[in-house]
Amino acid sequence: MDAFNLFANLVDIEARRIMPAEVEVRNGRIHAVREVGGPVEGYLIPGFIDAHVHVESSMLVPSEFARLAVVHGTVATISDPHEIANVLGEEGVEYMIENGAQVPFHFFFGAPSCVPATRFETAGAELDAAAVGRLLDRPEVLYLSEVMDFPGVINGDPEVMRKIAHAHRTGKVVDGHAPGLRGEGAARYIRGGDEHGGVVISTDHECFTLEEALDKVQHGMHISIREGSAARNLDALMPLLLSHPEKVMLCCDDTHPDSLVLGHINSLCKRAVTAGVDVFDVLRAACLNPIAHYKLPVGHLHVGDPADMVLLENLMDFKVLRTWVRGQLVAEKGRSLIRSVPAGTPNKFNCAEIAEAQLRVPAKDDQILAIEALDGQLITHKKYLHGTVRNGELVADVDRDLLKIAVVNRYATAPVALGWIRNIGLKRGAIASCVAHDSHNIVAVGANDADLCEAINAVIAQRGGISVCDAGVVQALPLPVAGIMSTADAYEVAAAYAALDGAAKALGSTLRAPFMTLSFMALLVIPHVKLSDKGLFDGDAFELITSGT
Repeated sequence: MDAFNLFANLVDIEARRIMPAEVEVRNGRIHAVREVGGPVEGYLIPGFIDAHVHVESSMLVPSEFARLAVVHGTVATISDPHEIANVLGEEGVEYMIENGAQVPFHFFFGAPSCVPATRFETAGAELDAAAVGRLLDRPEVLYLSEVMDFPGVINGDPEVMRKIAHAHRTGKVVDGHAPGLRGEGAARYIRGGDEHGGVVISTDHECFTLEEALDKVQHGMHISIREGSAARNLDALMPLLLSHPEKVMLCCDDTHPDSLVLGHINSLCKRAVTAGVDVFDVLRAACLNPIAHYKLPVGHLHVGDPADMVLLENLMDFKVLRTWVRGQLVAEKGRSLIRSVPAGTPNKFNCAEIAEAQLRVPAKDDQILAIEALDGQLITHKKYLHGTVRNGELVADVDRDLLKIAVVNRYATAPVALGWIRNIGLKRGAIASCVAHDSHNIVAVGANDADLCEAINAVIAQRGGISVCDAGVVQALPLPVAGIMSTADAYEVAAAYAALDGAAKALGSTLRAPFMTLSFMALLVIPHVKLSDKGLFDGDAFELITSGT
């Protein structure tokens, strides 16, 4: 529709006022705003913006992600294509840009800064400083994605500093990733290793305590409060919305498709307002702060702005009635109006199926170092335990909640890395996935070797996906795009994923999102202990552990 008039209560976030108004839209932009006298229904706000998300974690290509997101009032994302870049490099970033451009939605992509994330794992590609520079020179690429190598920044690693310097020269924002970093270390990281002075790395979405977030705010950072399918930090960091609303943005970081069907940034807004945060401060974080920080061409509801806007039923439940992107109606009453578009299936998957014998662990002694997963967090704890020995082998022991974890190199046939994990909670069977941050090798956890082997081989057979195996019976969701995304209808993918999530919980897992938690057990840049395809990794010492399995 080229032109239309809308009557609603216009929420002026900057002026902190609400007025009954007639909003006139022409050619995708707000042509006029006129205050009216009579009562009107609904509340018109700028569209929600996810300030940091890996679209790939939804297991949906960007065009399908958009179909779900607009139903909840999201009109834009600050999207880090780090996941697909670890598989396909620059080709993967190009895929995301091209696919996202086919639908009415604002995808703002970054140049991944850490591919591979570390040298202690096998990835499918590498983006050196020259490649990152080429991406930053593109007008479609708005920022340098999260700089996860905070030791490299603090110690002035030349390759890391070249990437930051290129972003600095081109005037593009640099996103951060420094979990647990505080004090002078955080200050030096934020300053970009003192190469440039002032705030260089200006955001962080990894804070999991209020003290850490406040420390970083004092050094000039913006904090993106994360509430995803696995990492859930909103409750801990919500006081920031009261004390520093100008420094806060909202993000999901990683969300699985079943979660995205239910809600997005609107759900975080509802929780914050219910908890007593002023609605204008909540909307400032959810709608306006990302526009200012990243200099986004997204509308504020000002005359002349793109008509990127959302009609809410009220300012308590944040139920979305309609969503417009550039004046186009893209969602109405819970129904997406964005059509699916064709999408290709680039991939890189070159390993052979494994044999059960490759999962055996001879018992040299019974001392083990186990990963302790934490529901709702990406960090893990180290647990030094006595392993369970049977017939000369260390084995999983469901009675002790001690399961076997395996990571398989998907890019070449190689030995399987093995370890031990607690708090996944399986009582039988196994789960496996190659949605496994950041290199997307296959990560699997099992209560017995037979099911563990079957679950892994199901992922290999379909060249990417997730699987559940129970007594030899396998359920799987194929993910043919880089082994991490589907091209199928978003709602179908969400239903298929929900079925597998339910199957994993039926095996005994009490985790809120078993597959999302599993996907982070190979994420080496988050402390304290993880498992890569090369072995057990100490996130504090930032080195492989030579013994302990």
